[in-house]
Amino acid sequence: MTPDNHGEPENLLALARELPEGPGVYVMRDREGGEIYVGKAKCLRRRVISYFQKRNRQYKDLALVENIAGFEYVETDSELEAFLLESRMIKDLQPRYNVMLKNNEQYPLVEVTWGEDFPRIVIARRRENPESRYFGPFVGAGDVRTALAILQRIFRFRSCGLPLGREPRGRESRRGCLNYHLKRCSGPCFGGIGREEYRRRISSLSRFLSGQKKSLIEDLRRDMELAAAELRFEEAAELRDIVESLTTINRHPGIDESLAPFNPRLEPEKGLEALRAALALDELPRRIEGIDIANLMGKEVVGSLVSFLDGVPFKNGYRRYRIKTVAGQDDFACIAEVVRRRYGKMAAAAEDFPDIILIDGGKGQLGAAAEALRETGAWPGALMSLAKAEETPYLAGREEPIPLSRRNPGLKILMRVRDESHRFAQHYHHILRRKAMFGERD
Repeated sequence: MTPDNHGEPENLLALARELPEGPGVYVMRDREGGEIYVGKAKCLRRRVISYFQKRNRQYKDLALVENIAGFEYVETDSELEAFLLESRMIKDLQPRYNVMLKNNEQYPLVEVTWGEDFPRIVIARRRENPESRYFGPFVGAGDVRTALAILQRIFRFRSCGLPLGREPRGRESRRGCLNYHLKRCSGPCFGGIGREEYRRRISSLSRFLSGQKKSLIEDLRRDMELAAAELRFEEAAELRDIVESLTTINRHPGIDESLAPFNPRLEPEKGLEALRAALALDELPRRIEGIDIANLMGKEVVGSLVSFLDGVPFKNGYRRYRIKTVAGQDDFACIAEVVRRRYGKMAAAAEDFPDIILIDGGKGQLGAAAEALRETGAWPGALMSLAKAEETPYLAGREEPIPLSRRNPGLKILMRVRDESHRFAQHYHHILRRKAMFGERD
């Protein structure tokens, strides 16, 4: 769409109402045709219309709107691609009103550590490593983290700092980490993927970040067909999965969608760092599991387990339990059953335990969980409880509560995990109550 010659708000509003409803990037122009602002949108029509509707605006927004004489737009297949394209266009066009990205050092970059044999993809603030390749800057660290979480499911890259050399010697004895078992990493730390194949995968990721999605998919399809023709079926299947994920990337959660809509946005990194300091942990507690019990007068008793990764819910890690060994209303015994069932199974399979296990309740529930956990012969980084009334966290083995203020970001993370475990338990309990009421089979 070319800039409107008159630039009257009524004309621009009419043009905006003709825009598509999908994701994309828009470019606002002044009367000379110069680019003055670039933005991304989940819905192009709704976002651009908002500029030409009468409403109370901040001064900086008024200045922008008064200078808009026309606009252009680019549709994208997903909000993720709109997010990446917005950054590239701001960098190329340097629009006057995109002041947020003028000081690149203040805003996050995506760094690909090409100087390493198995490159990592991490968030950086400065272009400090000459052997790395950087993408960005981007406006929000939260959006960058979510975008990388989506891409990690597709390209299965590593983000940990574990030192890896070219030779696999010594790596075979390691076990795959949580990201490997969740299919978010291809496992170079224990020889799960070779160096050349891994670096080809990161090259594909870099092409996607550079906006070469179409040509990338075409090349991957050719490689897939060649691998199949040469009977390299496992490699062909891997390439097929990447192609399918890239072509249906709009089905992934959008970068502005909360995975837990009942909770306000938090800054996970600050919360996890606060927890690490409060609990004297050696590393950030990346994986937290929360447990709760729900029942009505001892009937339809259920347990829930929710999983959080890097401070946000990981729905594939959720579990629910119908209590089998406890008669009547006994929260302590129910908590103990869930703990035994969950972590006894994990201990038997030699799986990595979470960094923090959080029990919904007070010191009584915490004691029951600790006793049951000792039976498994394993222990997490920290076993804690958090009761709703006082919002006072307790740590197993410590008599006094952990002194965290209501404003502490670590406590907010714990409250979020606790509230989600409660919601999930209640949801399952209501399902069973309904089935019991109408005589349905479980």
